[in-house]
Amino acid sequence: MSDDRFLIVTGLSGSGKTVVSRFLEDSGYYCVDNLPAKLIPALHSLWRRRELAIERMALVVDIREPGFLTDFPKVWAEIRRRKEGRLIFLDASDEILVKRFGESRRPHPLARGRSVLAGVRLERRRLAGIKGLADEVIDTSRSSLAQLKGTLGPRFRGRRRPPLRVLVTSFGYKHGLPLDADLVFDARCLPNPFYVESLREKNGRHRRVREFVLGGPAGRAYLRRLGGFLGFLLPRFAAEGKVRLVVAVGCTGGRHRSVALAEALKDTLPGSKYDIKVEHRDIDK
Repeated sequence: MSDDRFLIVTGLSGSGKTVVSRFLEDSGYYCVDNLPAKLIPALHSLWRRRELAIERMALVVDIREPGFLTDFPKVWAEIRRRKEGRLIFLDASDEILVKRFGESRRPHPLARGRSVLAGVRLERRRLAGIKGLADEVIDTSRSSLAQLKGTLGPRFRGRRRPPLRVLVTSFGYKHGLPLDADLVFDARCLPNPFYVESLREKNGRHRRVREFVLGGPAGRAYLRRLGGFLGFLLPRFAAEGKVRLVVAVGCTGGRHRSVALAEALKDTLPGSKYDIKVEHRDIDK
């Protein structure tokens, strides 16, 4: 049986090799793109002898390399003899490949001086022998990004799907929005401790500040509804294959209300299902 800890992904140009490479990287593989075929044995040998601190490796190779068609079959024959690798070939229909190249406006690697369709057909003929060597051929013609991830997940994600990493970050609007935020929620409608002299110099981690912000009817309702909304969204993001989600909670300065709400969200969300971290960008400003 082939070893899926060492994968080689190849296939037709436009069939989704970049998407697969990113998926495998998110799933714990160390990915190398467009490695010359003659270098594969050396890298495989280092991996096999555990001289690299890498458990799972994926190589993406294709016809862009000038010597690929002649060198790769010999390289793969040696890896196959050891039963220490798995070859995945990505395919798609001519019509879909032409459409994808038209949408991306990128040139087909074999279409110099000819139409994209002619390049696609030429590449298909040249790769027919390598396709015949594959352990698995995956046709991506009818696959959206989410569907392709769903197809790959049970095969290569391992026994256990890594949990969605959720970063809850507090911030102050007067310091600007977090650039990497996926979801942004505004806590400026909640009671503001800044106007309470005994709380002004404390921050949202303090018990009294948290009680002031979230202890009343408005604060309790806000936390309950936001927690419920995120509880609805997170499993759906995870099912789509998202591996990291940044939830930003803002108030005016980023010291009181947003901090209290971010800390409370960590306690509200199911930490057993997700890898939840909290950071406070502007708490010391």
